Amino acid sequence: MEANTRGTGRLPAAFLTPGSSSFMDFLADHSPELIPGRRRLPEGLTIEAPHGTTIVSAVFDGGVVIAGDRRATMGNVIAQRDIEKVFPADEYSAVGIAGTAGLAVEMVRLFQLELEHYEKIEGTVLSLEGKANRLTTMIRGNLGMAMQGLAVVPMFAGYDQDLERGRIFTYDVTGGRSEERGFAATGSGSVFARGSMKKLYREGLSSQQASTLVVQALYDAADDDSATGGPDLARKIFPIVSLITEDGFRRLSESEVSDIAHSITDQRLEHPNGPQAPLL
Repeated sequence: MEANTRGTGRLPAAFLTPGSSSFMDFLADHSPELIPGRRRLPEGLTIEAPHGTTIVSAVFDGGVVIAGDRRATMGNVIAQRDIEKVFPADEYSAVGIAGTAGLAVEMVRLFQLELEHYEKIEGTVLSLEGKANRLTTMIRGNLGMAMQGLAVVPMFAGYDQDLERGRIFTYDVTGGRSEERGFAATGSGSVFARGSMKKLYREGLSSQQASTLVVQALYDAADDDSATGGPDLARKIFPIVSLITEDGFRRLSESEVSDIAHSITDQRLEHPNGPQAPLL
């Protein structure tokens, strides 16, 4: 059957023309100005935009957990106290954003569309490795913006149905990808969060223990990094914590994260110079 390329129907001809299973390729061919990395900023102009930090992730027995604090900063100012930084990419994977918040959220939405488009066109789900590679291409496409100070450095985590285990991928601004073993952190507080997880992580953690681990890591990062927000008990603002297992993506409820945060805070009140024993 020949495609209608004359645009006489209700949909433009572009939507009726056979093409790639990549939604990004479709945009590049028909509306390249909609791709964030294709936009040009005036030369010599510096934009002060909200930035999001910090994202942490850890593998546990049967899956992976990914979490993010809720603070966005703009220079030395707190731009937002309850920003969301962890999003489901599809049923078995998630993305945590660090960097320029507006561009990062837009990239995540495009990534979600990319995976959904592929599944509809090909009739099958892209492998976890393939998803990680697609995100690499999108980050590399944003390099021009990154060179102007608008970098996006996400973290990707998911449950690999072929290998039957959780996996974590981190990126740099050029799209360089690394698979992390056990745990990972990105963003301005990543040095402190990684140090915390390095001492507490061990193989064979349960989902509950891994969830406590990542909240503890964010708490430690907030203790030394002003751009990272710890659990805000007064405002009832807690980190976003999401689990991905063979049953799919699940975001922990506010009450579940609240219980974890209160258990950590109670121990910190008893031992302000550091816990005597880990909560895990």
